[in-house]
Amino acid sequence: MTELQTLLIQAQAWHDQDPDPVTRAELAELIQAKDEAALVPRFSSRLAFGTAGLRGELGAGPNRMNRVLVAQAAAGIGRYLLTKESTPSVVIGFDGRVNSDVFAKDSAEVLAGMGIRVLLLDQMGPTPLVAFATRELGMSAGIMVTASHNPPRDNGYKVYLGGSFNGSQIISPVDTDISKEIDHVASSETFASLNKSSEYEVIGDEIREQYLQSVLAVAGTVVKKSLKVVYTPLHGVGWATVEPLFARAGSESLITVDQQIQPDGSFPTVAFPNPEEPGALDLAFAIATDYKADLIIANDPDADRLAIALPTDNGWQRLTGDQVGLILADEIAKTASSGTLACSIVSSSALAEVAKHYGLEFKQTLTGFKWISKVPNLIFGYEEALGYCIDPKHVADKDGISAALMLSNIARREALAGRTLWDLLAELGNRYGHFATGQISIRVTDLGVISTAMSTLRANPPKELAGKSLTFTDMAIGSEALPATDGLMFVLSDNRRVIVRPSGTEPKLKCYLQAVGEGAVEAEQMLSELTESCRELLADFN
Repeated sequence: MTELQTLLIQAQAWHDQDPDPVTRAELAELIQAKDEAALVPRFSSRLAFGTAGLRGELGAGPNRMNRVLVAQAAAGIGRYLLTKESTPSVVIGFDGRVNSDVFAKDSAEVLAGMGIRVLLLDQMGPTPLVAFATRELGMSAGIMVTASHNPPRDNGYKVYLGGSFNGSQIISPVDTDISKEIDHVASSETFASLNKSSEYEVIGDEIREQYLQSVLAVAGTVVKKSLKVVYTPLHGVGWATVEPLFARAGSESLITVDQQIQPDGSFPTVAFPNPEEPGALDLAFAIATDYKADLIIANDPDADRLAIALPTDNGWQRLTGDQVGLILADEIAKTASSGTLACSIVSSSALAEVAKHYGLEFKQTLTGFKWISKVPNLIFGYEEALGYCIDPKHVADKDGISAALMLSNIARREALAGRTLWDLLAELGNRYGHFATGQISIRVTDLGVISTAMSTLRANPPKELAGKSLTFTDMAIGSEALPATDGLMFVLSDNRRVIVRPSGTEPKLKCYLQAVGEGAVEAEQMLSELTESCRELLADFN
């Protein structure tokens, strides 16, 4: 039997169990055409279930996001939970991406068919709501169907655990254990043979109200200083929660980017629905300019991330995640009598200075809120990729909605004193040091480019960057402070820092940069020189 014949048999078997007419038709066409080039990437491997759950392109086959794969994942999660407790429970939410609602309903039916108590949210909503519900309702697990800020054709599956995880994301070896259960289901069941039940509960208004109350309690009501604030959810789900939240907090009406205000899984106005990407906030910039606004607030499509932009003499500028993190950290730390501030290894070292200033603990973790949220006695955590956790007691994950309200309240307070957030950042820089951070990202279509780049740099690290000698650390070795991770760190003789690592959620190689100067201008100049040097270093892989 030829490889093509084997491939066609696999494709036909998948086609025959696929309940989705769209992916069935897609696969039937490829089988009829014997399109080996299109079938191989769909069937040569399987979307791996990891600590980030599942994430991949929509389409037919085991290496795509589809109803068959999601049902197998739900059954695998159910099998795992049943090995841990006799009466497990799961809450399920979904965003506005293509098929998110379908995947959520399929998951509910599969899990209910296994005798597991299932609570399914009645409408699309933000990821932090599911994280909140997992803990607040004492659930064994939470599932959020989302691909967050990934490209439009992607979807995904994020998993939280209750119990000792306290509603935080899974980490190893849980992901491996669940993956084994999913593989067992995939090898022994078809979509039709999986028991399914409609005996699940639909929830909504009550848990949303509890979430809004928790956000208002931690983020506060607005200072009575009117600001012109522009808001965009980037075609995501944020507006349905942000609008009532800000109204109840006493805010004036937000100025909306109407072209992006309603959920739309095709994301028609942006190339990538990620506020970090160039061009993603262009419509918001234009509207803010027309209205002479004071502040732009943007959430990513599932509203777990927050972007802030401010006016300058040369137009609008988005703050870095580190700048927003510094503002929020100082705000929370100054009223705390104890606790820990935490950030990821690729985030600014300024957070350590904030903790030191207020006599608090500081912890650095691997990248991702699956690590940050598990830091003992956490009172605030953030990562430079626009993720902030201002209320870890209720949401053990990043939350772009609560952070948005707190940031807008800080901006109003500053305005009442005749200042802007730029003035506040300058004050914080003088207090903690002037840290400038940046990032270089290389998006690839061939993941082999990333592994080649990492292995090449690991085997032959540069001797210097930006004209300075450096110390190289292979983070795959691990240390007492941090577990092993696929990353490379270079610390220059003048304390500038570079970390190179693959993205955990997108096909990108990322290079994180930090410089510290006597003043803001000097720090930015040092960062600019380092950026240019790193671009040259990575040029061969771009």
